[in-house]
Amino acid sequence: MSLPDPLIRLIEELQRLPGIGPKGAQRLAFHILKTPREQTDRLSDALREVKERVTYCSVCNNITDIDPCAYCGSGARDPHVICVVEEPQNVAAIEKTREFKGLYHVLMGALSPLQGIGPDDLKIAGLLGRVSNGVTEIILATNPNVEGEATAIYLARLLKPLGVKVTRIAMGLPVGSDLEYADEVTMHKALEGRREV
Repeated sequence: MSLPDPLIRLIEELQRLPGIGPKGAQRLAFHILKTPREQTDRLSDALREVKERVTYCSVCNNITDIDPCAYCGSGARDPHVICVVEEPQNVAAIEKTREFKGLYHVLMGALSPLQGIGPDDLKIAGLLGRVSNGVTEIILATNPNVEGEATAIYLARLLKPLGVKVTRIAMGLPVGSDLEYADEVTMHKALEGRREV
């Protein structure tokens, strides 16, 4: 039995999502097909709205629907401490601890020569520009994997000559994992045990 073309197209598009294989895409497509029209309209509206309204903060590169983002625009955050992360979802992992009160800088990736990602592909220039505005500490919270470690070492070499204290989160996180999967306690311990690079 051949499937209708629109359903095949939906399955193909769902398969492009990370972690969704052919069978998962087919299950989702058939679920959407069975779902009432109002619910699928809400899903398509949410997808359209996220693409239209969500952008990147002009200061820290975090995702936001206002510019600057809520963190950069808040007078309650400590502007002297910047936590550097690889991706926007890493900010949420750190915020879950409710311990960090400084600002963020999102690199939008990590150094990875094998994948062709070099320093010019990351948002490093903006970070260097922010250091001159009275920043006293940069916390390097890149992922504890090969790429994250290489990125942290590279950034430390750039930042230390600028006279800013450079620290690295402690290795309370499993090596080879991503920050977005860390629980609150692990993330809290990692921030608490950070060390100077």
